[in-house]
Amino acid sequence: MTTPLDGGGVAVLSSSVNKVDSSSALNGALKCSKPESPILIFLFFHKAIRNELDLLHRLALTFATGTRSDLKPLSDRYHFLSSMYRHHCNAEDEVIFPALDIRVKNVARTYSLEHKGESNLFDHLFELLNSSISSDESFPRELASCTGALQTSVSQHMAKEEEQVFPLLIEKFSLEEQASLVWQFLCSIPVNMMSEFLPWLSASISLDESQDLRNCLINIVPQEKLLQKVVFTWMEGSSVNTVEGCVDHCKVRCGSRSLTHQVEKVNCVCESTMTGKRKYSGSMIDVSDTTGTQPIDEILLWHNAIKKELSEIAVEARKIQNSGDFSNLSAFNERFQFIAEICIFHSIAEDKVIFPAVDGEFSFFQEHAEEESQFNDFRRLIESIQSEGASSNSDVEFYSKLCTHADHIMETIQRHFHNEEVQVLPLARKHFSFRKQCELLYRSLCMMPLKLIERVLPWLVGSLTEDEAKMFQRNMQLAAPATDSALVTLFCGWACKVRSEGLCLSSGAPGCCPVQRLSDIEENIGRPSCACTSALSNSHCSVLAESGGNKRPVKRNILELQKNEDVPETLETESIQKQCCSARSCCVPGLGVSNNNLGLSSLSTAKSLRASSFSSSAPSLNSSLFVWETESSSCNVGSTQRPIDTIFNFHKAIRKDLEYLDVESGKLSDGDETIVRQFNGRFRLLWGLYRAHSNAEDDIVFPALESKEALHNVSHSYMLDHKQEEQLFEDISCVLSEFSALYEALQMTHMPEDISESNFGTSDTNTSDYIKKYNELATKLQGMCKSIRVTLDQHLFREECELWPLFGRHFTVEEQDKIVGRIIGTTGAEVLQSMLPWVTSALTQDEQNKMMDTWKQATKNTMFNEWLSECWKESLVSIAPAETSDHSTSQRGAEYQESLDHNDQMFKPGWKDIFRMNQNELESEIRKVYRDSTLDPRRKAYLVQNLLTSRWIASQQKLPKVPLEGSSNSVEVEGHSPSYRDPEKHVFGCEHYKRNCKVRAPCCGKLFTCRFCHDNVSDHSMDRKATSEMMCMRCLSIQPIGPICMTPSCNGFSMAKYYCNICKFFDDERNVYHCPFCNLCRVGRGLGIDYFHCMKCNCCLGLKSASHKCLEKGLEMNCPICCDDLFTSSATVRALPCGHYMHSACFQAYTCSHYTCPICSKSLGDMAVYFGMLDALLAAEELPEEYKDRCQDILCHDCDWKGTSRFHWLYHKCGLCGSYNTRVIKCETSNSSCS
Repeated sequence: MTTPLDGGGVAVLSSSVNKVDSSSALNGALKCSKPESPILIFLFFHKAIRNELDLLHRLALTFATGTRSDLKPLSDRYHFLSSMYRHHCNAEDEVIFPALDIRVKNVARTYSLEHKGESNLFDHLFELLNSSISSDESFPRELASCTGALQTSVSQHMAKEEEQVFPLLIEKFSLEEQASLVWQFLCSIPVNMMSEFLPWLSASISLDESQDLRNCLINIVPQEKLLQKVVFTWMEGSSVNTVEGCVDHCKVRCGSRSLTHQVEKVNCVCESTMTGKRKYSGSMIDVSDTTGTQPIDEILLWHNAIKKELSEIAVEARKIQNSGDFSNLSAFNERFQFIAEICIFHSIAEDKVIFPAVDGEFSFFQEHAEEESQFNDFRRLIESIQSEGASSNSDVEFYSKLCTHADHIMETIQRHFHNEEVQVLPLARKHFSFRKQCELLYRSLCMMPLKLIERVLPWLVGSLTEDEAKMFQRNMQLAAPATDSALVTLFCGWACKVRSEGLCLSSGAPGCCPVQRLSDIEENIGRPSCACTSALSNSHCSVLAESGGNKRPVKRNILELQKNEDVPETLETESIQKQCCSARSCCVPGLGVSNNNLGLSSLSTAKSLRASSFSSSAPSLNSSLFVWETESSSCNVGSTQRPIDTIFNFHKAIRKDLEYLDVESGKLSDGDETIVRQFNGRFRLLWGLYRAHSNAEDDIVFPALESKEALHNVSHSYMLDHKQEEQLFEDISCVLSEFSALYEALQMTHMPEDISESNFGTSDTNTSDYIKKYNELATKLQGMCKSIRVTLDQHLFREECELWPLFGRHFTVEEQDKIVGRIIGTTGAEVLQSMLPWVTSALTQDEQNKMMDTWKQATKNTMFNEWLSECWKESLVSIAPAETSDHSTSQRGAEYQESLDHNDQMFKPGWKDIFRMNQNELESEIRKVYRDSTLDPRRKAYLVQNLLTSRWIASQQKLPKVPLEGSSNSVEVEGHSPSYRDPEKHVFGCEHYKRNCKVRAPCCGKLFTCRFCHDNVSDHSMDRKATSEMMCMRCLSIQPIGPICMTPSCNGFSMAKYYCNICKFFDDERNVYHCPFCNLCRVGRGLGIDYFHCMKCNCCLGLKSASHKCLEKGLEMNCPICCDDLFTSSATVRALPCGHYMHSACFQAYTCSHYTCPICSKSLGDMAVYFGMLDALLAAEELPEEYKDRCQDILCHDCDWKGTSRFHWLYHKCGLCGSYNTRVIKCETSNSSCS
């Protein structure tokens, strides 16, 4: 033995999910912030989501355990939660994450990918709910499992946000900036969802937390009375107090009260009454009827405005084609994205509000999908032009495509609008009353978020005549419920901003805009002004003083809306809606949010609105219709094979085992012994190998990524994933142990073929309780396996999408080889023996060959190939015992041996009967290899080598079966007696090792305690790996070598604490491990624990020496002092700073008189003190006169500098580094100046 170098459910039950206590999360996330931090609102939302998930989980469990109730309320809860959570995620993707990414790179993208994964989980859950009509018996348990998987995934995601994202937001953003971000977040959620979101959030937390939420909103909402009135009206709304009362959320709802109010004055389009109460005016309805116009015809106004805008875009595209000037393409792109967003929301409003009301079977979904696809293609074309630029070869093609796409979109829109106007509008006019039509249009408008409505209303009203604009606002006022009085006032004010000279729509009429009185509220902060502009202008003016487009309105006194609970609502509304008589512009407040990312808004919000539909025909979130990201799929890594790809081959094997656990966990309730045993073994194997994979990423791969300046913070989220996943494995292990113990108890008691209540008498109460507990644990395990499959699968997917491409862009092939070598170098032999067949079973033959080629390239300086061959030989001998060993099966999984048999060809030349070939057949096969043109030279050499050595391998495998002369337990065998390490205490062994056996030398047939005992008395060395027999020193029986004595009288007596089947090595007192790259046993706890193997140096080093100086095959040499072989030496070896090695004992003796390496002459340590002494010595020494001006050319061994130094007989100082470790290379006889 040698010595390494000195280191120099789902959780179907709630306990199965790692819950994060909301109160502790709140305290932890705000530990470093002020208590009024606006980020607090996200933590409240997380708590509400956790409560809802926990409730859904319990309901699903109740449904699965036999209490079958109506599924409709449960389904409504699922859809409500999905709608709330999706809008929250999309608002984060649109507002929070882009802002964070500006100040902290490489954090947000991972969480956006997680949002997509969670959205897919919701989609899968709804597919399952829609399939419930099949009445499948497995449906309830599958529903509970999916709910638990969703709970686990979302809970872990929120816990990670609270641990990483929220502290960064608190650290990198001031309180004012945080408030601005949260306000933009709220303005990015559709209006109809905000009216449900805030009441639900307030009802889901405690009263104290609800008050904290209100205080939070006071700081978040701009301190304009109208805006605060809008938000707090939503929060105090009664339309969505509980989820139980929610209705079908595919039909958008902006209020629950009927339209029983009336506008008393219609002289001013945007004015309201003093009381804020409105009732439908009969005269107004009569006027509408007599004029022949109906509110539903406003859809025509939207159509005309959209067609006009698209026509102008097409004209602009022609101008670009004619001029060939792409310099103004950014403005053109912004204009296009704005109209594309309007079209998307207009389509969604029609699909979810107008068409379902007209006819439930009526749909223009395909037309809408085609339009969105064309918008997406046009946007990509513009971005490709911007990124690539127009060249002489491509400009004509760009011009043509730009105009063609613009014309095609215009044609599609016109055809679609014509069909709607002919088929839909007549039905709406015929079947809907005036009031109903107004209501549908208002609900359609509320499908947009506030930040878009603020921009869309001026754009739309700007395209109308004055009469059309008045009618539009009048209908909007009539349709809005009484609770939306502040909101409709805000809408009317925004619509007024577009009129000429910034005046109110009815400035010539008696009275003025009701919201002009708002200036009184803001007297303390200066008189606001509004210069109304074109709808498509980038400089939309705010009615509030702002210093930048991204900044919130100026500071103002916080309104005490919530404290004046005794003030009637009508008085508050009256104070907002009082009229003034001057014809000034409408003074409603602006939102103060940025409109620079509208394109992303349409992507994210449209996704959530589409996905929230109950209709099964809704497109998948992965559909190209909604993919607006500029990058193509990063998961497509191309066909080029890279060394780092070998790491991701493990992902295939992990997914295969996760699928096995998910499927087989559903069979545990059957009580089949084979299934239970196989499941337990497969789970333990996956846990151990995944832990090794995660540790390799945390310790090697992720630090390598973080070492690149452009990739800082990219891996933190994945390290948090590993911690959470390890906890999931531990939870499953605990439940599985409890399940196995209960299963064994039931088997010992009754031994039934199937564990089910039908196999027992009903009178046995205890047995019935056991069976009930058994089924509960089986259901819990099924849910937990579903959870861990979903969690790990999403984690692996995100790694492949985000991290995998980074290696190709930031790492050379050599750097990737080094990373792979470091990973393999920290993996122990036992893990590799289990890992190789496990991984290769999930790969194709070509992938296996590529992976092994990568490994062999990374380990080319080591003995890895030798170890691989010996492992294969040992596996052939041990296949039969392994198949019958229950212990082996439980440790590595019942199917491990099958995968090993299936993948043996990876380690073989490729012929089944290779060991039965005669000489002629063998030569024939070798010729076939050489003639095979599909094999590369390395593969040919590998196959031929195995063929040539196969005969010897076969003969060696037969050696244990052929006893040597005198191999019987006869006293004639020399050494057939026990030896003692401590004769007084009767401790077996020798002076070298403590062990309970002797080994029989294959060379001379004699028995020795160890190979050193043999070599000390023999004229030849013993090949320990060829040893095949041993003698137990307790019973003196000679038998095949192994870890225990096979004699019945010894009853499995252990030969040593450690036994290596490759080295045939025993040790009963030290920690020893076998290094597969040295192919030797070394002292230590193991690779990856306290040592690693350096692939370049080909030696085991302490983990603290990870940054050592590498010297290729540095240990494959003799000690420069004693000339013993260092690689196989049992003495401690020391690494020198220069990269060479020597025995530690030799180093101690050598440095008593030397300080330089005997091989390269570099200093063995820091010699500053010694060199300082020499400086003092030379300063005091005076040379003879004839030598004073003489110089010598020297070479410094430490820095390799060549120069001159003053003459001396012994000491010559380097002029560069100050070292005296130099030698003279030339003597100067003439005088010259010296350095």
